[in-house]
Amino acid sequence: MAEGALFGRGPAAAASLTPCHSSPRRSSKTHLLHFTIRASRPFDHNNRVFKQLGLFSLKKKIEDVILRAEMLAPTLELEEARRIQQEEMIRDYNLWDDPAKSNEILVNLADSAKVVDALKDLKYKAEEAKLIAQLAELDAVNYSLFEQAYNASLVVSDMLDKYEVYKLLRGPYDMEGACLIIKAGSGGNQSEVWAEHVLRMYINWAKKQGYKGRLVEKNLSPNGGVKSATIEFEFEYAYGNLSGERGVHFMIRSSQIGSVSSVGVDIVPLFLGTTPDVQISDEDLILSSPLSHGEKQSRTGYMVCVQHIPTGVTVQSSGERSYFANQIKALNRLKAKLLVIANEQGVSSVSSIKADDVLDVWQEETRRYTFHPSKLVQDVKTGLKLPDLNSVLDGNIEPLIAAQINSRQSHYTV
Repeated sequence: MAEGALFGRGPAAAASLTPCHSSPRRSSKTHLLHFTIRASRPFDHNNRVFKQLGLFSLKKKIEDVILRAEMLAPTLELEEARRIQQEEMIRDYNLWDDPAKSNEILVNLADSAKVVDALKDLKYKAEEAKLIAQLAELDAVNYSLFEQAYNASLVVSDMLDKYEVYKLLRGPYDMEGACLIIKAGSGGNQSEVWAEHVLRMYINWAKKQGYKGRLVEKNLSPNGGVKSATIEFEFEYAYGNLSGERGVHFMIRSSQIGSVSSVGVDIVPLFLGTTPDVQISDEDLILSSPLSHGEKQSRTGYMVCVQHIPTGVTVQSSGERSYFANQIKALNRLKAKLLVIANEQGVSSVSSIKADDVLDVWQEETRRYTFHPSKLVQDVKTGLKLPDLNSVLDGNIEPLIAAQINSRQSHYTV
């Protein structure tokens, strides 16, 4: 589990001073310590009291974050012991005897090493924040140093939050990349415009994590917006993060007059470095091209639709520059989707999937985005409500993702 995949990179991990928000990712134009770092200015009695109260609160926040980080010390020791054990296993095992088993051992060792490195980095940053805070105390309460300590503690807090979420990602495909498919609902052009907003939201989310979503397919609407789009996120744990986004996303322009647009979002694992290990008989597949139905050729190649007859599951690909390449990609998406369905139904093979129990994307409501009379985002699956609609549409969906992951974990442990 790489530090980037485990804790996030880029703007999301940068510390900022925020006056009222617990999340370090949200920036603010007003510095929390603006009134304290100007130590050379004279203060009257009220200002001194206000400053002391602000400093006390600041110190408490720093101490709480450092305590959270120090509580992970036993976890680091366990992970280091696990890595040493895996290294000894490799020394004692003939890697040429069983290539499949050897690959599993090497992957586990690499994952363990990345976790250890990330936890060590977190420990170092926590110690740095603690040291700066101690120096600030010794230097007759140096407010500038306290500001640095607070900035460092925000970074540590962000890393801790991400670690606590990512350690819950233990599903069989959570570590894989993700293929996110967006389709506008039946609301005409308004749904197509809404689909473009949803597309931009996920692209911005990836950027804020320090990654880039690869837009491989985009079917534009002649009147503005998009009819459908597909993004591939080729980084670890993308599927674990995004799998809870599957379902219908409703835009409610006004809750009073019931003006609603819808977008369907599907998430399929994107296997990194491997191909889905599923055998499907050619007799169980129907392959077709839109050209046979009078539709236009895609801008990059030929769209290929693949239907799995026993389950009724259908996928498509149009982002590649040849019919054959699109066929291969569509088949891989189908296999990945069938593996997820089999896992959800608790069956051991794709052939055991019950077609009647396969849920369509449009049968599952995920989220409501209300624009009027108040701006509100409501996650239907978890019940989480966020008042900052514009921030969510700008890609700040980490609280929603974390709530989804925690909800899935609670479901597994019941």
